Amino acid sequence: MSLIPSFFGRRSSNVFDPFSLDVWDPFQDFPSSNNFSSSARETTAVANARIDWKETPEAHLFKVDVPGLKKEEVKVEVEDGGILQISGERSKEQEEKNDKWHRIERSSGKFCRRFRLPENAKLEQVKAAMENGVLTVTVPKEEVKKPQVKAIDISG
Repeated sequence: MSLIPSFFGRRSSNVFDPFSLDVWDPFQDFPSSNNFSSSARETTAVANARIDWKETPEAHLFKVDVPGLKKEEVKVEVEDGGILQISGERSKEQEEKNDKWHRIERSSGKFCRRFRLPENAKLEQVKAAMENGVLTVTVPKEEVKKPQVKAIDISG
């Protein structure tokens, strides 16, 4: 997989955002009648997991929609250089011989999103929690040190 910003895809990420490192799939827009394996098509279906990134005075908050996934199926990692990686996989539902599908709209497959964290992120204190299909990753920030001002007595 290539790590190329998503200016070729239809994701809502901003091309000019230096912190976004979306995983780009070159086969995303190919018609489904191609000769690629079904796993390649499944990977593209979930590759753009929706994520909100909000900065507060205390931390950076990432909220990821992962409906139907258990916490064991999602992985949150911080790489050297301040890269936050959120990945996982939604399994395809098992088909029975007697099943007759009328519509398949829910996606399955792998997803991986990467973000370059700012320098003020406390990488050793990252926390993650999942509730009601929403993963929340909290990255605390270093306190902004205010410059000390020292009054100088004027003699004379």
